[in-house]
Order: sequence, then C-alpha cells, then structure tokens
Amino acid sequence: MAKTNYVRLQKMLADCGVASRRKSEELIRQGSVKVNGVVASIGDKVNPYKDKVMVNGRRVTASAKPKLRYIMLNKPRGYVTTMSDEKGRKCVAELVSDIPERVYPVGRLDRDSEGMLLFTNDGEFANTVMHPKKDIYKIYRVTVRPVVTDEMIAEFENGMMLDGRKTAPAEVRVISRQEGRVVLEILLREGRNRQIRRMCELLGLEVARLRRTAIGQVKLGMLKKGDWRDLTAEEVKKLTSDPNPSRHVV
Repeated sequence: MAKTNYVRLQKMLADCGVASRRKSEELIRQGSVKVNGVVASIGDKVNPYKDKVMVNGRRVTASAKPKLRYIMLNKPRGYVTTMSDEKGRKCVAELVSDIPERVYPVGRLDRDSEGMLLFTNDGEFANTVMHPKKDIYKIYRVTVRPVVTDEMIAEFENGMMLDGRKTAPAEVRVISRQEGRVVLEILLREGRNRQIRRMCELLGLEVARLRRTAIGQVKLGMLKKGDWRDLTAEEVKKLTSDPNPSRHVV
C-alpha cells in the first residue's frame, strides 16, 4: 500500500474535527485513542479510510472531502471553552450546535472572559493560528479597578515574571478613566493561561471585565453575544498568510 495513504494520527483526528492537533496529541497520551483495537501512541500513522480509529469508544471516520468551516463566535461570560464538560457547566459547544460540521475551538477563553473565539474543522488552520512560532497577536478590552499608573503600564509593556519566565512585551493603551475604574486595550503576542488576569493580580488590579476583540487582523466587530458567523475568505487569508505585521494598539 502506498505510503501516501498514511498520515499521523493526530493530523487525522484534527482533520476529522475531533480536536485541534495539539489537543488530539493529549488524547493520544491519555490513552483515549485506539487504532484497530490497540491503544495508540504519539507518532503512530494511520490510513484514515481503512484503519479503525476510536476516541473514547466512539468511531472516527474520515470523509473523502470534508467541508472546511472557519467560525467566529462572540463568547459570552459563563461558558467554558470545551465541547463537553464533566462538571455540567455550560460549554461553548452549545452555542455552535447548529453547525452540521464537527468543529472545535481554536485556543480558548476562560469561563469569566468573553469575546472572539474561533472554531474550525481544519487542523492545519488551527495549528497555524495557535502555534507559538506564528506569533499571532490578540487584542483585549479590559476593565480594571481601582487605578492604573504609568509604572503599571510600563511593567505590562516590558514583561513580567509568570511561572519563572518573563512574559513577552505587551502593548497597552488607556481607553478611559473614571473614578476607581480604568478601561485598557491590551495587545498580547503570547497566550499563557489566564495571562492578563494573572498579570493584573501581580499589580494589585481587579479585572472587572475582559473581552477579546481581535485575533491578528481579524476583528470581532458588531457580532452579538452568543452569535457566530463564518469567517470570510479574506479573514482566513489574513490569519494564515501574514498574521502578524508590525503594528501598535489602536
């Protein structure tokens, strides 16, 4: 049989819409994936059309030409960024349940955050958007309390120590100031877990609201909370061809 019929298992799972390639690797490491009845290992290759691939007891099948979808969701607060949740919490899968293709989140937003979240069933696209080497920036509108000083902004922009490693320089702009309340626009070039909230905590700031407004050159715009739409071909191109030109927060 020709070698071209075989692909890495994590790529096949991503292409079939099970999860992103990175998440698929986690499922393999956890022993959740079997190929022809045998627990799979990282590095395994499969023939998507002949091998029997099971994830948590469910068969995964590859279609000849799956329809690729690229979705933008305006995630509301209170939803976890998973397709299912063992604790019974509301998850983003409920908000895209009317999409016939099996899409999954590209990256994540924590439960208390809101705004732009991408979904796809295209493993290559997901890998491009999430890979650290691609350095795709993300922009957030953040409301904090009580006050923000120039020194605090400088710490954000110069980088802070999290988990023993300095954060990449951020870009920060003050949108508005009111008594005991400041609205910031923050551009990050990395995506550590709860990064903005943890940086604010180190500075003694309380995050009252955190909303992602853009990923790279693609903006959330006026999309209503809880609604989704397909990305345009131009938006997909912006995220995959020249994702991170030199720029400042505007």
